Amino acid sequence: MARPLFPALAVLALLAGPAAAVAADPAACRAVRLADIGWTDVAATTALTALILKDLGYQPKIDVLTIPATFQSMKDKQTDAFLGNWMPAMEAIRKPFLDDKSVEVLGPNLEGAKYTLAVPQYLYDAGLHDFADIAKFGKELDWRIYGIEPGNEGNRHVQALIKADRDGLGKFQLMESSEQGMLAEVAKAYRAKQPIVFLAWEPHPMNVMFKLDYLTGGDDTFGPNFGAANVYTDIRAGYADECPNVAALLRQEKFSLGAEDDMMNLIINRKLDPARAAAAWAHAHKDILRPWLDGVTTIDGKPGWPAVQPRL
Repeated sequence: MARPLFPALAVLALLAGPAAAVAADPAACRAVRLADIGWTDVAATTALTALILKDLGYQPKIDVLTIPATFQSMKDKQTDAFLGNWMPAMEAIRKPFLDDKSVEVLGPNLEGAKYTLAVPQYLYDAGLHDFADIAKFGKELDWRIYGIEPGNEGNRHVQALIKADRDGLGKFQLMESSEQGMLAEVAKAYRAKQPIVFLAWEPHPMNVMFKLDYLTGGDDTFGPNFGAANVYTDIRAGYADECPNVAALLRQEKFSLGAEDDMMNLIINRKLDPARAAAAWAHAHKDILRPWLDGVTTIDGKPGWPAVQPRL
């Protein structure tokens, strides 16, 4: 069952009436270039943003890029916005672009996420609870840890652990592929109840698809509380001044673990493409979308919410 998001905000918005509208964006802002790093959660939130922008009269374009290429593209003014900046996992990649002021942070769009290594519950029950336990199961694991796409910060954390022989991980090999490729390996091992260690995160339907446990002991690498994370919306420098109406929408979009799990489940398990999954979710949750459009207009200055409503 879908979980409601921010009901208090929705009620307050309805009682208070529409906020003062942001000035209509100039025609140069009609094309909105969004980056998608290929993670299902980012694909879902980016597709939903594109859906809303299209209803407001914009022409969103989504480019699938690696994480490093995403930040470089914003610096080069080839990308306008990125909704998938997981922190602190991407700190090392993002920092140079904040330092040279080529990228700006609008704010968090999701709080309370997590990102670290995990194992199936049956392996946890067998004694693999902590990063320090992984090497004890090295032979059973075939000395492999499963990651996602090359260049990902999580992969880099694992590679650093292997290189430093931290917790006896020097013999291990990181198996890089993609989110989908990793999940296929996890599903295969899970069906056979075979040992496997892999990168895991929430929000993600994997938390429902598999009985899994996150490992302790990764605080120095992934951060405390199982790599507790917030996800931020970043924009290229100056974009909020150039296109304040789009920036207002991006700033007001707030997601939850439940909302993203629902959209991601439609993509992964129902086999919908991100655009169709976003449309289906939006249709069932228009009360959640309403506060995001508070004060936001169409590109030609008309109230934004009435322009979005017909689709819903």
